[in-house]
Order: sequence, then structure tokens, then C-alpha cells
Amino acid sequence: MQATTRNTLSFMLDGQRIDLSPIAPTTTVLSFLREHLNRTGTKEGCAEGDCGACTVVIADLQQGELRYRAVNACIQFVPVLDGKCLYTVESLKAQQGLHPVQQAMLDCHASQCGFCTPGFVMSLFAIYKTEAQPSRERLCTALSGNLCRCTGYRPILAAGQRMYEYAAQMPSEQQTVVSVPFGHQQGQAELALIAQLKSLASTQSLYLRHQGASFFAPQTIDELAAYLSAQPDARILAGGTDIGLWVTKQHRDLNKLVYLGAIDELAKINKTVDYLEMGAAVSLEQAYQALVAEYPELQNLYERFASLPIRNAGTLVGNVANGSPIGDSMPALIALGAELVLQHGTKVRRLALEDFYLGYQQKALQAGEFVRAVRVPLRQPKQFFRTWKISKRFGQDISAVCAAFAVELEAGKVSAIRIAFGGMAATPKRARHTEQVLLGQVWDEARLEQAIQTLQRDFQPLSDMRASAEYRSKVAANLLRKWFMQVEAAL
Repeated sequence: MQATTRNTLSFMLDGQRIDLSPIAPTTTVLSFLREHLNRTGTKEGCAEGDCGACTVVIADLQQGELRYRAVNACIQFVPVLDGKCLYTVESLKAQQGLHPVQQAMLDCHASQCGFCTPGFVMSLFAIYKTEAQPSRERLCTALSGNLCRCTGYRPILAAGQRMYEYAAQMPSEQQTVVSVPFGHQQGQAELALIAQLKSLASTQSLYLRHQGASFFAPQTIDELAAYLSAQPDARILAGGTDIGLWVTKQHRDLNKLVYLGAIDELAKINKTVDYLEMGAAVSLEQAYQALVAEYPELQNLYERFASLPIRNAGTLVGNVANGSPIGDSMPALIALGAELVLQHGTKVRRLALEDFYLGYQQKALQAGEFVRAVRVPLRQPKQFFRTWKISKRFGQDISAVCAAFAVELEAGKVSAIRIAFGGMAATPKRARHTEQVLLGQVWDEARLEQAIQTLQRDFQPLSDMRASAEYRSKVAANLLRKWFMQVEAAL
């Protein structure tokens, strides 16, 4: 491996190339900025990707496109910066005056204590560089991962709307630039950035070793498969939105990491005549955009699935492979009949998503096997699909219950049905007994009542800090009734 890999990671910061070799693989970007580069503008608030005080922006090239993404520095490891460009709040300094984002924050009185301000500035900077005149709703989405206890957000949103007014007065490198594919018109600053990113490109995979810990970033699926076959105990790292907390909160030693983000093939979304296939490195943001285009009913779940910085970093396959019983993606995907593409060495197999979960945190994976992609069938002409998330807060909260329903009717009778719940058992799970009660039957009130009673056979939920067992059972029954009424109204 050492003959075909490199042991130095490289990224750009303020036009300067930074090369690192002797660094612990689980060093967070936040710690590196503050403790090694003395860039203390990036703050630590929660150390778990919730408050946004540590927000930075990463620019990279993916599928022939330059993109800017706001991410949480507190749960991103430094080696994932390899081949990318990093922006911090200090990067926005200008030779004369403030950056348009900073000037707008100043003029709109959008900062009080100031602790959260750098994170808000960077979230606004990300959308400033990628969208021209976004709506107030889009600005709210861009700021969904930033918390402020002083201003009430109104002046910050006002700054997001005003920042574009300053663009024409600023140097070209500070003006708004919407990311576009190569070959289209680019600003001089973006052309320079693309050249910098291309200069970082390497044909050798990154392999770091530091005091017994290692970080391997293969560039091909074959490399990944071979490595995991030889090192089945290696921990797979995709977005790091969960694994990052193992380091910052649980202080776990992760001595062997293999990173998926350098494999271009895993970052692709492919659409066939039968399904959408999303690779293991496709971000949640990209995946949900593709899914919502096919199933608009997922829009609400998409909006409530974490913050934009978390969706920018986390992956759909990571959410699925994590195996949490309260993962928001799984009930909807199970109801839609999704399946996983698994690979072990050179062997590839497919498995229905509901069969992937064997028990709490137990999955049908062989040693050295990995989830290569998730496939979601395209919409059926007569399919009626709905999904709901129930939580204490509308956004940025973990589900108490997450439910998804899909049914097809022929001549008033149920010809196909899939019902799935999260938060009701040790795994995301189909309500198979309830499905059988409805399958082949007339869609009527009497059958609904029987299905609601049968639901108790499928699930015996637990009580925890999010909800009691009684509450969960009641909510599940009410969602089943709600779904029935909406189908009936559509007939």
C-alpha cells in the first residue's frame, strides 16, 4: 500500500497550500483551526454539529462542478479536507472594507454578544456564493443549523437579503458567483480556485499513519473493497456527522478509518427506468433533492431532516447503514421498497432494506462487506405515498415516531401495500400483520379499525426521554387513520 499511496494531505486556505503529514486522523477541523493555526474566529459551542458556531465553508470539485458547502468544523476530521479549499470567517477579510456578508450583518444590527456571529456569516457566505437573490425561505434553510440566543433571527435574515446590494461595490472575487459546470462562464476568482483545486489533485490515494492510528482514502471502489477485505475491523467514514460525535462526546479512539469521500463513483446519482441509485458518498442534501423530485411527498421530511450543514456533510447511505431505530430516512425508503447494493471483495449482492436490520444496531453485513449504494424504485402510476415525522420540535429534532405508507388500489381493493415505522421497535420495521389485514381488501372504515387493532401486534414500543410507549402507540394509530382518510379523499 505504501508504494501506491501518499502520506501527506493537502488543501487550500486563503490561496495558500497547506500540506500536513504527522497529524492524528481524528483531529477535528475546529481544533486544528483554533489550536494549530490560531484562527479563533471559528467557535466551539456544542461540539456535536447542532449550534453552528463552528461553521466553515468547503469548496471542492464534484462531477465536473464547483460547489461551496457550509459544514460543521467541530465534527469534521482534518483529513477530509484533502484536495479541497477551506474558508473560515478570517478568509473573508478584504483589503478595503468588509465582505458584503459582514457589511450586511453590521448594517442590519445582526450581532449582539457575537459568539454565534462567525457561524452565521459563514452560512450566509455559502449561499452568497451559490445562489443569486435567494428567497426568505431559502435563507431560513441556509441558517437552519445556526443558533442565536440574542437577536431573534430577524435582523440576521434581513442581512441575508441585503448582502447582495453590496456585491457590485466590491472587488470581483467578493461578488456573488453561482456555481456552474466547467465550460460555462466563470468569474476570475472561480477560475483561479478551480486551478488551485486541480493542482491538489493526485492519482495516489491518501494513507495517513500517526501513533498507531491510520486514515485511508481510496480513490476507487476496488481499492476500498480490497482494503476492507484485508482490514474488516476498519471503521467506514462518510460524512462524519455521527462518527464525529464518537470523538468529541464519547472520546473514543478510532484507530483505523477508511474514508469514502475520495471515490468519485460513490458520489454519483444514477437514474434508470426502474430506480434511483445513490452511491455511498452522495450527501443527504443531494439525495433528498433527487428523491423529492421523484416523490414530492418527501419535501416535509427533507426540510426537517437535520440542518443544511449536516445534510451537506452526512450521506443517505450513512444514515441507512448506521442502523438507528430512529433514523428518519429508513421508514420512507422501506415503504417505497428500497434495496441496498452490498459489496464484499469482488462480490456484489442486493438486499431489501427491511431485511438489513437484524436487531438493535445489528445489520446483515459480513465482515469486510460495505453498503455500496441504495436503490429506490421510481413511482408507480397508482401508488399513494405519505410519510410523517413526529417530534417535540418541528426542526432539528430526533423523531419520537416516524411513519411511512405506500398503497396501490385496484377496483377499490388494496393490490399492494407497505407500511413502515421508526421509533416503534429496536429497528426500523414494516407492519407486516397490519399490511396483511388490508391487502386484497376493500378500502373502508371497518377494515381500517381492524388494521389499527392489528398494529398493536406489530409493535410494542418502549418509553424513553422522547415519548412514552402509550404515546407512541396512539400516534402510530392516528397516523394510520390520517393516511386512510387522505387516500379515501383522493379516490
